[in-house]
Amino acid sequence: MKKAVPAVITKIRARQILDSRGIPTVEVDLHTNKGMYRASAPSGASTGMYEAVELRDGDKGKYLGKGVSKAVNIINDKISEALMGMDPQLQSQIDQAMIDLDKTDNKAELGANAMLAVSIAACKAGAAEKEAPLYKHISDLSGKSSTTLPVPAITVISGGKHAGNNLAVQEIMILPVGASNFEEAMQMGSETYHHLKAIISEKYGPSGCNVGDDGGFAPNISGISEGLDLVIEAIDRAGYNGRIKLAIDVAATDFCIGKKYDLDFKSPNKVGQNFKTGEDMIEMYSQLCTEYPVVSIEQPFDKDDWEHTKLFTALGLCQVVGDDLLMSNPKRIERAINEYTCNALLLKVNQVGTVTEAIEVVKQAKDANWGVMVSHRCGETDDSFIADLAVGLGAGQMKSGAPCRGERLAKYNQLLRIEEELGSEAVYAGENWRSP
Repeated sequence: MKKAVPAVITKIRARQILDSRGIPTVEVDLHTNKGMYRASAPSGASTGMYEAVELRDGDKGKYLGKGVSKAVNIINDKISEALMGMDPQLQSQIDQAMIDLDKTDNKAELGANAMLAVSIAACKAGAAEKEAPLYKHISDLSGKSSTTLPVPAITVISGGKHAGNNLAVQEIMILPVGASNFEEAMQMGSETYHHLKAIISEKYGPSGCNVGDDGGFAPNISGISEGLDLVIEAIDRAGYNGRIKLAIDVAATDFCIGKKYDLDFKSPNKVGQNFKTGEDMIEMYSQLCTEYPVVSIEQPFDKDDWEHTKLFTALGLCQVVGDDLLMSNPKRIERAINEYTCNALLLKVNQVGTVTEAIEVVKQAKDANWGVMVSHRCGETDDSFIADLAVGLGAGQMKSGAPCRGERLAKYNQLLRIEEELGSEAVYAGENWRSP
């Protein structure tokens, strides 16, 4: 009897909640005649000019201007009215209805935070109506027949705008590509993380074990090599030599001044600023890829430095991931593909605004034989949606911070559940992390 009545959206209710940094974000409860489905939107610290617009109130008297009551009201009024009575299984129609309602190129009218929370909630409702797991529903929406568990890109050291140390680059990550399944990958990541904690405590004292926004340790190291040496020692102590590779998120846009890069941008007592040209940076990255098992470098140059990104990618030393360069924006991705600028997409769902558009940009990247890394934001919630998204789209890579802090582990723990549910059909990307 239950199947006789198809599900329709009967009510959408939004509220303001707090993200992992204590900053407001949007949460949505989407009701159908079958149940209630909840989703929330993440938020970034280093948001860029080419990504979809996050709607904030701007009232300095409340939450320092960061409130989202405007976005909440838009959902409760305009979006709710537009989607009432729609079938939650028709994801692209729901997303298109919001895009049509917005009418801007960058979601400035309704806000990407408002649209994304509704889009994810609808996706969860659609999966429930089909009585299918969320990752399977996403796989169906993208026209894929298979699912893959991603290699976790686990943050172990934080820097940049995500931590209060002097390290310019934003994070050092470990990729357990040599694990036989996702569960073992998380074990390897967790053990390495705890060995690293002991090493940092020995060398820098207990305060070096304070963590950044993503849960990575933030010892007061001055340079990237010093950080990589600590991680290599931790991998060695854990007994995973050769089975764990390294990745770096440089987030170079944050310290690009004019056409140069200031690696001392966080240092309080600058003697002479440590400025490097694009060519100097290419030389530095090339050396790091030679000396360490670095297989992926994210945003090595400024968001508009197409020239040096292309020159470095052409060397073929590692995966070069576009973050600020691409902003999950289909037009910028198309340009990067045509000009061979980078060879991997960092997918942040709130940069694009809806589930349908996220599926489309991943297709775009995969058609160009790019790697795809699904990513959290530094302002996260306990919504684990991106875990199912990474599996359903067969991304091969997912970053969700350290094996520490609940909002980061919500995603990794969901992947453990998915692997258990898939049983003998579970496939871990492993060594095929770039093209699963």
